[in-house]
Amino acid sequence: MKKALVLALAVLLATATALAADGKSVSYKSGDETVQGVLYTPAGKGPFPALIVIHEWWGLNDWVKDQASKLADQGYASLAIDLYRGKVATTPDMAHEIMRGVPEDRAKRDLHAAFEFLTSQPNVKKDRIGSIGWCMGGGYSLDVALQESTLAATVINYGHLATDADALKKINAPILGLFGGQDHGITPADVNKFKATMDQLGKKVKVKIYDDAGHAFENPNNKDGYRAADAADAWTRTVDFLAGTLKK
Repeated sequence: MKKALVLALAVLLATATALAADGKSVSYKSGDETVQGVLYTPAGKGPFPALIVIHEWWGLNDWVKDQASKLADQGYASLAIDLYRGKVATTPDMAHEIMRGVPEDRAKRDLHAAFEFLTSQPNVKKDRIGSIGWCMGGGYSLDVALQESTLAATVINYGHLATDADALKKINAPILGLFGGQDHGITPADVNKFKATMDQLGKKVKVKIYDDAGHAFENPNNKDGYRAADAADAWTRTVDFLAGTLKK
């Protein structure tokens, strides 16, 4: 019995290893700078649809890398970018300080560079590139949609929203937005205004507000704010949305 259990675990481990996405450090030009990221490639033969994966205000930490790896396991070449140039925050004060030190023009340049990097990859479907981000990265995910006319999908997880119609009319990508009803930074009123403007412009947008969730409810490291059931539902919606936009 014990040997059978050990054998079963070994087979399970081997299967999981075979299916695990291959993550490797990559570098590419952003203006005159060279920036770093981690590219997770699905198992099997491409070309694959792709995602720009944008971190929270903590930086490119293990949780965001894990999200990129999970997305690669879903069949997407997933580039986890680093807007902080190697810095990773460990306290809210540190995260706030680093985030405030990122020039907006540099961040948008880095986002464009990530998009260009993915389009240059021979195993990426150039017309099936999307973006996804959480918290600060959710706002930047919207920025990618605002500046890349050929972006094919955008997922915003409780990120800052634009509501100006002149800005939003530039968006061509379908958008999925996932938000907390108890979020005091991005409120339901903000979300509803964003959706109403997008609807008026005839844009493709889906929004879900989780009534009992606050900010960053998808991250289990947010011990007081994590909502496991809502996070699971948000992941299912994300997987379904991306399949319907990037794999169609």
